[in-house]
Amino acid sequence: MREPADVRTATDLVDAEPVHDTERELIRLRRREHELSALFSSARELAELRDSDAVLARLVQRAHQMMGVDLAYLSEFDPVTHELRVRETSGSVSPSFQTLRVPPGRGLASVVVESRTAQWVADYSDYSTDRHERGIDDAVAAEGLVSLLGVPMLTSDDVLGVLFVGNRDRKDFSPDEVALLAALADHASVILQTTQTLRDLQDSEDASRRNLADLTAHLVERDRANTVHQELVQAVLAGGGFAPVADTLATALGRAVAVTDAQDRVIAAAGLPLSPGMLDLDDVTRAAITDSRRSGHCVLVASGGVGAVAALSAGSQHFGALILGDGDFELGAVDLRTVERAAQVAALLELQQEAASGADHRVRSELIADLLDDVPERRSDVERRARRLGIDLHELDSLLLLAVPGDQQTTAARALGRRLDDHALVGEYRGYVVAAHSSGRRPLDADAVRRHVAGSIQQPVVAVVPRTAPDALTSAFTSAMRTARLIAALELSDLTASTDDFLPYSAIFDTDARALADFLRDTIGLVRRYDAERNADLLGTLRAFVRNNASPTRTARALNFHTNTILQRLDRLDQVLGASWREDERMFRLGIAVRLDELREQLQAGR
Repeated sequence: MREPADVRTATDLVDAEPVHDTERELIRLRRREHELSALFSSARELAELRDSDAVLARLVQRAHQMMGVDLAYLSEFDPVTHELRVRETSGSVSPSFQTLRVPPGRGLASVVVESRTAQWVADYSDYSTDRHERGIDDAVAAEGLVSLLGVPMLTSDDVLGVLFVGNRDRKDFSPDEVALLAALADHASVILQTTQTLRDLQDSEDASRRNLADLTAHLVERDRANTVHQELVQAVLAGGGFAPVADTLATALGRAVAVTDAQDRVIAAAGLPLSPGMLDLDDVTRAAITDSRRSGHCVLVASGGVGAVAALSAGSQHFGALILGDGDFELGAVDLRTVERAAQVAALLELQQEAASGADHRVRSELIADLLDDVPERRSDVERRARRLGIDLHELDSLLLLAVPGDQQTTAARALGRRLDDHALVGEYRGYVVAAHSSGRRPLDADAVRRHVAGSIQQPVVAVVPRTAPDALTSAFTSAMRTARLIAALELSDLTASTDDFLPYSAIFDTDARALADFLRDTIGLVRRYDAERNADLLGTLRAFVRNNASPTRTARALNFHTNTILQRLDRLDQVLGASWREDERMFRLGIAVRLDELREQLQAGR
């Protein structure tokens, strides 16, 4: 007898229940095995970490696959702005979502960061309204996401980011899913920490390399500075002038170096060729030299091939500058200090040369004074001192006298000495700069010498050349001095004159400007005033009358006038000067005055 159908079905159900439970447990175990296998694979990748971005991307892909969701992504936390920036995605279809930034306090992500625990929502649209933000809502809508699960990526102290998974349908996440995603988040934390550690190590290595390079460069600079310092000391001790300073700097710094004087003329150079900007300084370079004079430091320049300048100064005195060209390497702080020390050494050399030159100048000035004083009892001593200087007094047959301002006489004497050879004798005597030289050694262009000295002191200079007089230098000086005084009385300057040009006036007048002006005013001053008031030229008639031996006929012929016209003008002169002006004594004085006045006009016009 068979059993009823309903009884058999119930029995079958009772027998099948353990089977289904076993099958479910088997499925869960297999899924767990798969998850553990994936976690182990991720762990192996962490151990072999080479490219952190690739490992992070792979980890997000595993979360996408293992969680069986539509989307997985990783947001990195910025500790400065407190923003979360999407760094890696898997399953995303919206470009805006892949670059999403979550502001502080907004979205599900900020809750995960604040709570440091996993957070999920089955339907994001139902999530707390105070956490919503338009940019986030738009990105979530663009992806069509409904449910979200996020777990924090943590260190002991900080939140590194949030690992998210999401579905485009409503979904409740189980504890196992939360645990699995948390395990993957831990792996991501390790990746980010390792990346930061490696980045810090790389930054530290780079900083160490930079410090080592800086230290090496500094040591190289110090070595250069020590070498330059030693060679500069030797240059001072050897007294070799500016050339060793330029050579030392050019060799040590690998660039052209020029030393200029106070007038910007190159007086020493090394590392040739010099750039055009070093030979002809522009306004930028001159301004830099002025800055260097004021500050006492080397000043960098980038103009016309000039790289740096350093002024040669001692107190208020300015001697010139060191001009450095461009080089293969940039000048460091130690190099700049080295250039400044070189400038100080060059200034000391100039002071040293000035001291030596000053002593020599005093010796030569005393010698030329004794020579021109011509005291017979001291003649042998003068000759002995001249021989010590390598000068043969018997060869000195020519004289040159320069009238310069008193405060510039020493400078003018040095400038004059540089234009003459060592066998000449230059010094200061009775308020003038005097040079005794040999006409047979080398012809002297007196006007060129005068222009050179005037350029050196930046003031007008009068040069007087007396007749060559062997063994008569004293009388030649007297004649030159009288001529210089007469030129000064005529208020002439910046010219070269011969004593013969002013004879016999220099023999008659040995006076100052006021006395000579009084003489000219007393003799021809009334004629000048008459001409000025009436726009006439009685003075021209008077000059022609004097030149033509007081002959009206010859005067008329010289001026190309009729004789009656000249007679009328002479009558007018009678009215201006008085009837006695043609008498011998007054005529003599008038003749001297008009000739001297005419000579002054000619010299002024010629100058």
